[in-house]
This record gives sequence, C-alpha cells and structure tokens, in this order.
Amino acid sequence: MPRTTQQLHPHREPAATRPAATVLLLRDAPERGGLEVLMTRRSAAASFAPGAYVFPGGGIDALDAQSHAAADRRPAQDDLHLTQAIAAIRESFEELGVLLARHADGPRQGGMADAQDIAAIDRHQPFVAQCTARGLRLAADNVYLLAHWTTDRDLARRFDVPFLVARMPEGQEPVADETEQFEPVWVRPADALARHEAGQFFMIFPTIRTLQRLAKFGSTQAVLDAVAHEKPLWVSCPRAGLLGGKEARYMEDETPFGELALVCPDGQIVHPLDWQTERPVPLLKNVQRLTAPNPGVMTGPGTNSYLLGDPATGYIAIDPGPADAEHLDKLWRAAGGDIRMIVCTHSHPDHSPGAAPLQTLCVQAGKTRPPILGLPSAPTARAASAFTPDKSLQNNELLVLSGHAPEGSITHTLQVIHTPGHAANHLCLLLQEDGLLFSGDHILNGSTTVIDPPDGNMADYLDSLDRLDAACTAHGVEFILPAHGHVLSDARGAVARLKAHRLAREAKVLAAMQALPDGDMEDWVRHAYDDVPPRMWPVAQRSLLAHVQRIRALQPGNN
Repeated sequence: MPRTTQQLHPHREPAATRPAATVLLLRDAPERGGLEVLMTRRSAAASFAPGAYVFPGGGIDALDAQSHAAADRRPAQDDLHLTQAIAAIRESFEELGVLLARHADGPRQGGMADAQDIAAIDRHQPFVAQCTARGLRLAADNVYLLAHWTTDRDLARRFDVPFLVARMPEGQEPVADETEQFEPVWVRPADALARHEAGQFFMIFPTIRTLQRLAKFGSTQAVLDAVAHEKPLWVSCPRAGLLGGKEARYMEDETPFGELALVCPDGQIVHPLDWQTERPVPLLKNVQRLTAPNPGVMTGPGTNSYLLGDPATGYIAIDPGPADAEHLDKLWRAAGGDIRMIVCTHSHPDHSPGAAPLQTLCVQAGKTRPPILGLPSAPTARAASAFTPDKSLQNNELLVLSGHAPEGSITHTLQVIHTPGHAANHLCLLLQEDGLLFSGDHILNGSTTVIDPPDGNMADYLDSLDRLDAACTAHGVEFILPAHGHVLSDARGAVARLKAHRLAREAKVLAAMQALPDGDMEDWVRHAYDDVPPRMWPVAQRSLLAHVQRIRALQPGNN
C-alpha cells in the first residue's frame, strides 16, 4: 500500500453500509423481443435515488432473519442468502404486490399464490405472519443470487445489496404501492438503456450496469442457468472520477477503476480522468504522470512518462518518451529541473529517444548531468530501437532517492526487475516503500502488449510475468503503473489474468495450427484471433509468431 504520507487527499472514512436486498423479476415475451424485467419508479421524495427507475427491494430487517422456518430453500442456499431472499420477497410484495410464495398443503399444495391470496394480505401488516396464517410458504428456493453491489464510497447513504433474480409468478400483475414506488413497467433491458440515454428513463449506475449485462441473455431460463452455481456473476463497489468535468463511475473491470483506487481511496470525486498532455497528473505526492502527445493504435492515449520523487529528494524520470521538445520541457519543469536519474524501461522509439535531449536540458540549465539508465538494446532489436544507456542496470539493483523534509527524512527506492519478453532489454521498476510497479510495456491497461520476434519472445514474456508476480507478493504491490493507459489495481490479479489470457490465446493458436497444418500465418490469425478486428490482424500476426515459436519449442524433440 502507498504510504499515507504520500496520499494526495486526507483520509475520510466512508459512511457505513446498511444491509438491503433487491430482486429482478423476469419474464419472457417473445412477441416483444424476448426477456423483460420488472422495474418501477421511486418516489421523488425518496431519500435515496429519488425519481429513479429501479428493481423492487429495500432494507433487510430483523424479522427477515427470523423467518427461515417459513421459507423453502435450496440445499446450497446458506442462511445469509436465505435471509436476503426473504427480504426481497417481502419488499416485492410491499412495493408491487408480487407474491413469491406457494401453498404448503390443501388442494392447491405446491401451487403458487394467486390473486385471492394477494388480496387477503395487507401490505402494511407483518408480511410473513400473514403468509403463514394462509398456509403459504415463501418461495425463497426460486430466488437466486445474480450480483452483489456495495454503494459507492462517496455517498452519504450506502447499502450492501445482493441483486437477486427470480421468475415472475404466472397470473400475477404488479400494482405499485403509490407511496414508495410508482409506474411498474415491464421492459427489455436494451430498451430501458436506450430510454435512459434519451433522458426519458432515469436510472442510477448499478441499475444501468446490471441491465447492460442482463441484455446479453436471451431468456429467463438462460439467466437462471447462469446463476445456478450459487455465486454472484459479479461483485462491485464502484468508484467515481471526473470525465469532461462531470462525475463518471466505473466498476472494477473498467480501465479507470485502479487509478481512482490509488488516487482517491476513500471515494473523493476529485480526480480528472481525461487524457491530456498539457500538464502532469499527480497520482501521489511522490508520483506524477505526464503523457506524451503521441497517441495512436500502438500507443493508446500516448506514452506515460513518470516522475518519482519530491523537492526534498529530487526526481527520477521514467520513460521520457519520444524526443518531443515540448513534452520534455514540461517533464523537466514538473521536476523543478532537479532530475537525478533518467530510466528507460526499454529501447522502443516511443520510450527512449527523449532520454538524451532531457539529459541535455538538465545540463544546459546548470544542473548535474543525470545518468541515463536501462539496458542496451540487444542485437535482435530493430534499427529504430537502438539504445545505449550511460550505465546498464542489473536485475534487482536498487535506485535510491533520499532527502530531508520538514517532517523528517524520506526515501524512495526503485528495485530493477529484468523482464524480457516484449523486448529483450525490457525492465520493470518496483517502488518498494509504496508498493507500486512501473510496468513499462510488459503490462498495459486495456490491451495486451505485442510480442514481436526476434526481439520479443513469448516464453520469456510468460516467465517474466511469474517473476513480477513473485515481486508483487514479496512487496505487497497492489497497483501497476503502465507506460500506456490508466493505473491498474489488484496487481497480482492483473498479472494472473494476463497470463491466463496469453495461454488461452496460445491454445487457440495451437488449435488453428492443428486444424490447418498446411496453413500460413494469415490462415492461422483468422482462426486464433477471430475475436479481434481484422484491421488489427497484421499486428496480431507478430504475437502469433511468438506463440508459434513457443509451441514448437515445447514439442518433443525440439529441446
């Protein structure tokens, strides 16, 4: 974890969460395009999400946990999930008059509650007791866990909410209580999203993201089949930042999430996410990012140059980028001219050419000449990637900045980790005191890096991922700062997912080679990268070749 002394914003304890439950009632309507979900509009006077269209639900109360004996449950449905299902059933009835219950005995034993049962139960009196008195058992065994949301850290009212899912009982019609909920409506997920975009159907973030994922299912049964394993399809506590000056929220699998977790861990909505090259973006007190003005297909929003350090210690410049005079001047000025070292993660032309002119800029200003550090380009490197540092770095070498500030002495220590794969001379840098990994091009946010033989090597790349995982474990690294894209959180998870993705891709390459033994690279890329836009296939062929070389090297008789 980053040192608290390096956080940009003072700690702020988020509001405590309250347990709640909500349920998506589903039905199939083939004549209207398929799966529909029941939604309702909240009161304009509601304390949370006023006027929003939502799924029925509300807080879990003590009686819900005490009513297990009145409900049917699945063998794998634990006590917590049973309590949540009971709460969702109760709220569905109180808000919309939908009764997920069945007759326990008599001539209608096993049959679902009907209009007569609904009319006999008072929404304003204890719910479970009335069901029991009518010989009804709550059909909690028909209620499944779809997802789990925790309200964003910035909000004053926060909830811990399972999003449950159930099939709408046949023969029942929703009737809103006209107090908390209004205008019940059956709607296709895609239609709800379109109406929201048109400003006609206001929804809050968790509802929007849930509908986006629900829209991928074609039927109620498909949804129920997907959740039969008793585990949520996703778990999220979103984070918010500023995009175009407006609040924007993101889930854990979306690219800005990790950066917001690093910069605003307590949920402050102050961090701008727009990519710009005009000024450095502070990530911590001791880490600034300045993105070079070289966006493109291969560079994303541009190359991220980082400044590590502070006025008391001086700065290390990581990946000065292309030889762009304005970019280098801004980098130099952001460091107050006090750059002690210049480190290049590798020699590619969007990373290292700016090193020499940045060094010259420091000397011309009368400062000590900062050494250019890294690894020299290997003989396998392309001509545009020729690079010779002033000093070659060794694996596990430590680069140290230290100084004295008013609050005491301070040190920043970068550990060098040799990570060949993307390039033979690639290295990553681990900031030990704050548990940050500067990953260069080895790990990117939003895309996978190209492995381009002969300088790129897939076997080396995968071995380097294992080396990074071990380093992250040893130093408690939670955040990865890539050379392209936003900061990533869950560092070890990101490494594991990247390795799994590479191996899954390799399995597709092997399958293509086996299906088309006489095929060429163009034939194989069409099969192995069929989920990638064809315009990217020429680039993908370079990584495909790296996979092919690794596959052939692993075959018996090739060792």
